[in-house]
Amino acid sequence: MALVISDMSMSLDGYVTGPNDSRENPFGDGARSLHDWLWKDPSDEDRAIMREALETCGAVVMGRKSFAKNEGDGGWGDEGPVPGLPVYVVTHHEPAERYPDVYRFVTGGVASAIEQAKQAAGEKNVGLHGATIMQQALPLGLVDEIVVHVVPLLIGGGCRLFDLLPNAVHLERTAAVATPAVTHLRYRVVR
Repeated sequence: MALVISDMSMSLDGYVTGPNDSRENPFGDGARSLHDWLWKDPSDEDRAIMREALETCGAVVMGRKSFAKNEGDGGWGDEGPVPGLPVYVVTHHEPAERYPDVYRFVTGGVASAIEQAKQAAGEKNVGLHGATIMQQALPLGLVDEIVVHVVPLLIGGGCRLFDLLPNAVHLERTAAVATPAVTHLRYRVVR
């Protein structure tokens, strides 16, 4: 059965984007280096962690803001964040313009998007992309694991991954790997 996994790079002070994030500045002010561990001389451990995440993912769920900042030319291109995988975009209104078939727009909320993504993923996992999607799904009991890649950076503003959670969430750490660029932490959500 597919697991629903939130997997995000995060600054030590908890931000996944800096202030003023936009299509032109998708990481926000001061946050571009959050993903350097992926692209600037990653260690063998960093590459193995990323490879496992990609190989076990069968579908992606994201919010409309993440989609708008990254789709098409100058972003992911027509194949989405993980080429070949369906992407379920949670939105209030289905767009009038036509997008590549990889994108499926879901107006029924995050639970509906996750259910559809789980069906598409089969035995593989569903990846949550973006802080607001995780913040909506976690209180509903829809997140199975949280993976954070903690980057030694203090941003001081922007979008925090764990803002707006209405209740305490208990976690069990299942992995911790420190590399020169990042500390990879993996938690199971305790139900």
